[in-house]
Amino acid sequence: ALRLAGGRSRCEGRVELEQEGTWGTVCDDGWDIPDAHVVCRQLRCGHAVRARGNASFGRGHGPILRDEVGCEGHERDLRECPAALEHDCSHKEDAGVVCSEHQEWRLSGGRDGCAGRVEVFFRGTWSTVCNSTWYETEATVLCRTLGCGDALQRLSFGHTLPGKMVYLCGSLQPSLAQCRWAFNKSAPCYQSWAAGVICNGSGS
Repeated sequence: ALRLAGGRSRCEGRVELEQEGTWGTVCDDGWDIPDAHVVCRQLRCGHAVRARGNASFGRGHGPILRDEVGCEGHERDLRECPAALEHDCSHKEDAGVVCSEHQEWRLSGGRDGCAGRVEVFFRGTWSTVCNSTWYETEATVLCRTLGCGDALQRLSFGHTLPGKMVYLCGSLQPSLAQCRWAFNKSAPCYQSWAAGVICNGSGS
């Protein structure tokens, strides 16, 4: 039993393990990318793009169950990795990870964080979103995810980032990650612009 807590998706956060019915954390001493890879793979979240320490996803609770974790990176389960069960850590040293399948969004170039070009962080890089299927539903899902209300107006920009993402939401999902999506597929993005939006929470 393994989970990530305190992140913005199930593929980012503080590493938490369950032992005998109690959830605990992992100390960041020696915590590095091979350790984080094992966590991401175990959770079906791709590979690790960041290994975090110093409780960057908040301090956990309960026992600290592992210290000085020493995965090589190919293990199938974090429990297979050598680790110290005794520790001299506190929760301010809780380890975290950001996995490649984590998605987060921002609006850039507008007057505030609730207006601008849509950019998505995915597989370790920021990308733009193709407007070929960027309709009212998709724009509203994003505005709500960002705490910016509903979509007021959709905008178009040029693509200037390396990757392109496309989303298609059949209904108002809790986040764009739960809609249908494709990354760097040329067909749906052919001759598209980069999607943008002004949410009704902008300027308020």
